[in-house]
Amino acid sequence: MEQTEPGTAPESALESARRLFFEGLAALQAGRLEDAERAFLASLEAVPGRPSTLLNLATTRLRMHRPVEAIAAVDAVLAAQPGDVDALAVRAMSLARLGLQEQALAAYDRVLEADPHLAEMWSQRGSLLREMGRLDEAAQAYEQARARGDDNALTGYFLAAVARGETPLAAPPRYIESLFDDYAIEFDQHLVGVLGYRAHATLVENMPERATRRFASALDLGCGTGLCGPLVKPHATRLVGVDLASRMLEQARALGVYDELVHAELIAWLAANRERFDLIVSADVLIYIGDLEPLFAGARRALAPGGMFCFSIELGAGSDDGASFTLQPSLRYTHAERYIAELATRHGFATLRALRAPIREDQKQSVAGAYFYLSVGEAAGEAAPPVGRM
Repeated sequence: MEQTEPGTAPESALESARRLFFEGLAALQAGRLEDAERAFLASLEAVPGRPSTLLNLATTRLRMHRPVEAIAAVDAVLAAQPGDVDALAVRAMSLARLGLQEQALAAYDRVLEADPHLAEMWSQRGSLLREMGRLDEAAQAYEQARARGDDNALTGYFLAAVARGETPLAAPPRYIESLFDDYAIEFDQHLVGVLGYRAHATLVENMPERATRRFASALDLGCGTGLCGPLVKPHATRLVGVDLASRMLEQARALGVYDELVHAELIAWLAANRERFDLIVSADVLIYIGDLEPLFAGARRALAPGGMFCFSIELGAGSDDGASFTLQPSLRYTHAERYIAELATRHGFATLRALRAPIREDQKQSVAGAYFYLSVGEAAGEAAPPVGRM
């Protein structure tokens, strides 16, 4: 028999369902997805079939990267309310997450037929078309998003990736943070296990002084979930990681190899930083920055005399056609090796080693990359003599 405090009435099923719904909503807004799912399921147990609860459960499961279960929940909403635009939108996003591109495109069209003023849906439709290689149609969708008030910097970045408009100097911080916070839970498994990502290992394994030198202080610039951390830490007394995505940093913290982790935008942090490092590594990070001048300036200031700056870049078909950097439809920048050489000279670096090797796979094709190992001399402003070139 249910026990209650003296003078209180038992909570009705509807009251319980409402309380649990708002608990789930608060957890969802705070990013506590497992708590949100438990609360919504308990609310549905108290009062089954409530569309608002099912819709939020679907949204939660989509954010947990479980699109099949999200579709099951949202279809229950649509069975009761066939024209629910929010439910149609979650269904479209779930189909896109599953890689069912044609079905997802039809679902986005259905959403926009119901309400053509949804800027975010136009933007997501554009991104789907971009992934399908239908770049002109993608550009038209992005233009519709911008006309309806979507974030101008973000939409401009997307348009530049499909060859419409001026190329921005770097990816918008909002894009980077949301991309990787959303990706954090499955990042390592997907990147390494599915895409065959190897930049972190290639970068560290080919460091010229890795086997003979112990670094007093090392910086993992754009550390993400910490793939480089366990490879660098055996060679460094102190290891610091910096990244813009807070949920990626949570994954890195769980490794227990970083002495300090900082949530910050990389170039701004370098400009404000006063610590000096003997080693800076940055694996597969420069692909989100076009103009590398501020990064090189910041890295040069952050390096102690004799320090080493190691990083990877992505190479494209037009990497040396005159453009210093190019924003690809993948939303990643490629850089010219000539541009890297110019920056190195301008900022007082000497090239210890440079090599070409794949970064990862995309559509089962190797993504070409280059790895650079730059050094500054023992005296401030003095470049060390190069010992190897590409």
